[in-house]
Order: sequence, then structure tokens, then C-alpha cells
Amino acid sequence: MIQVEVVLAWPDRALSCRLQLADGATVGEAVALAALEGTQACAAVAVHGVLAQASQPLRDGDRVELLRPLLADPKDNRRRRARAR
Repeated sequence: MIQVEVVLAWPDRALSCRLQLADGATVGEAVALAALEGTQACAAVAVHGVLAQASQPLRDGDRVELLRPLLADPKDNRRRRARAR
């Protein structure tokens, strides 16, 4: 058995679920079992900050992070800051 944590964060709050899964469990299985509110709005999934596929196997102690879509394009933000200078 392995223990993992599934996390979904917003600017004002965060949801977290600790799970105990069978060896060989995948990212997709962990996300489905966690059933965190707002999971449908996620753009991607990461394990310890590195993008992951649903079929990626998990290891004991992994942190599965549900990533929200970007609200603004980072390149546009950078251009806007450069113009403001």
C-alpha cells in the first residue's frame, strides 16, 4: 500500500485529500478516488510540480496537484509590465 495526497488550490482556499492506494495505482485513479470539488475545471495534473499523465504510476508519499487553467497569458503580462516601465 502507498499513501498519496491529492491537492487542488485556489487563491482563497485549498482542498486536500490523503489516500491509501494499492501499489501500482495511477495518477488518474488517485484523482478519481479523491473526488475533490472542482476537479472538472482542472487543466492538467502534476506530481510534485512536474506535469503527469493519468496513466503515470504513483509512489509512496507522492503529492498529486490538480492545476487550474491560467487566467492570463504570462507573455501578455510580461509585455504589459515592460510597457509600464
